[in-house]
Amino acid sequence: MNRVISAVGAGEALLPVVSLLVLVLVVASVLGAVQSFVLQRAAEGVVLTTRRTVADRLLRLPVAEYDRRRTGDLMSRVGADTTLLRATVTSGVVEVAGSAVVAVGALVAMAVVDVWLLLVTVAAVSVGIAVVMSTSRRVRRLSQRAQEEVGAMSAAVERALSAVRTIRASGATAREVAVVDASATRAYGAGVAVARLQALVEPAGSIAVQGAFLAVLGLGGYRVASGSIEVGELVAFVLYLFLLVMPLGQAISAYTQLQTGLGALARIQEVLALEPEDDARPERGGAVVAVPPVPPAGTPLLELDEVSFAYADGTPVLDRVSLAVPAGSRVALVGPSGAGKSTVLALVEGFYPLTGGAIRWAGTDVRDLPRAALRARLGYVEQEAPVLAGTIRDNLLLAAPDAAEEELWAVLADVGLTGVVQRSPRGLDVPVGDDGVLLSGGERQRLAIARSLLVRPALLLLDEPTASLDARNEELLRRTLAAAGADRALLVVAHRLSTVLDSDRIVVLDGGRVVASGTHHELLDGSPLYRELAAAQLLV
Repeated sequence: MNRVISAVGAGEALLPVVSLLVLVLVVASVLGAVQSFVLQRAAEGVVLTTRRTVADRLLRLPVAEYDRRRTGDLMSRVGADTTLLRATVTSGVVEVAGSAVVAVGALVAMAVVDVWLLLVTVAAVSVGIAVVMSTSRRVRRLSQRAQEEVGAMSAAVERALSAVRTIRASGATAREVAVVDASATRAYGAGVAVARLQALVEPAGSIAVQGAFLAVLGLGGYRVASGSIEVGELVAFVLYLFLLVMPLGQAISAYTQLQTGLGALARIQEVLALEPEDDARPERGGAVVAVPPVPPAGTPLLELDEVSFAYADGTPVLDRVSLAVPAGSRVALVGPSGAGKSTVLALVEGFYPLTGGAIRWAGTDVRDLPRAALRARLGYVEQEAPVLAGTIRDNLLLAAPDAAEEELWAVLADVGLTGVVQRSPRGLDVPVGDDGVLLSGGERQRLAIARSLLVRPALLLLDEPTASLDARNEELLRRTLAAAGADRALLVVAHRLSTVLDSDRIVVLDGGRVVASGTHHELLDGSPLYRELAAAQLLV
């Protein structure tokens, strides 16, 4: 522009310099479009990579971490928090760095034109930058708090949706809506606090820029009048000032966005800092030991030796529990609620670390065996019998992805679900709904059992397998378990004693301790607690 003005004043040809100017503008526009696309693509890549990493870590955390944290808040780390990283890349780190390069170039060029004008510009702009930096530091803390409130709101919504039928039946819809509303209001307040701080940034930068322009025009006009610089040089300096303040304004805005993104990043890093459960390594971290083969029938397959367990807060659950499950046998755990029966199964699966004692598989401490290899020998059906959203086929193939169609139908027949599948023309591909809501409680229970039987485990762990079954299906399941126990061991937790009357051994737990052990008839004679439980169920 300086050359254009000089050429006009000297009456020289304008075409060459104007053509060069047009070329520069066109190239700059094209490069700007390319930069925008590259940044957006890079941002999506960052979000994708982060979501994959966070989701992978969330699904590999020790089970105890899920007990301590709310599901909705963990979900917000994958969704809302990672989304904020997109702005950090597109208008954050890259723009701050790019603006710094342009600003340095502009400063060098301004120094070449006139040092005194440069000093005035730097003085005016520095004041604005100092205000912006001091304000933006607080944005990160407030942004992190805002994301925590969003996580709390997500947790409140997840809590309500997961129990929506109970909430409706209890007439508690309005109260739950109020809980979610209060959480959303707190998230709103935190967001407004961030917006209030961000609103201070732009005026501070604007005042600094306008002050710099006024100072440059005032001092520059004086220096032109005194003959120290030419008009073209003043115009060039003003345009260089544009090159300085425009990216500087972008950098200020980007810096604020960066602080917001760093607040979300802190929450993401909190999850990534948690130690994952390494399925391929032993719990004690020593050398990998191969899982011993199943011993001959009658030989102990699973042994609990003086096992004790307490939760992280110190609440005791099990106290020196000892029992053995021989290969090919059927052992039942019975007792009042809260006796620790389900906890025994959770410890066998390795969901929690032992407080004391040892669990052995074919004589080898399970803490010296790779978790994944050991779990491949176990079939586990939880008390709630969870069913994943999808189809019957999806649920059956969860642990046995290579199972043939004939195997799927055979295992469904074993648990009495063939009719349920055949009533839909879609067969195995009939949807089960979210959490299996399209199935009855008994059907969900039987589907979960079929899923475990399909993998042909050496030891089948069943937690209340007949809790949701009627008498007819309970009898069918008893026959199924009897057939399944012909070539594998079973460890069954049961409240309904009719399910386990024919077990090889029944272990009675009370208050986290083994108080009796024997067959049904032996316990009727020797265990007052078992006799009381049997009498309550009309089995005496």
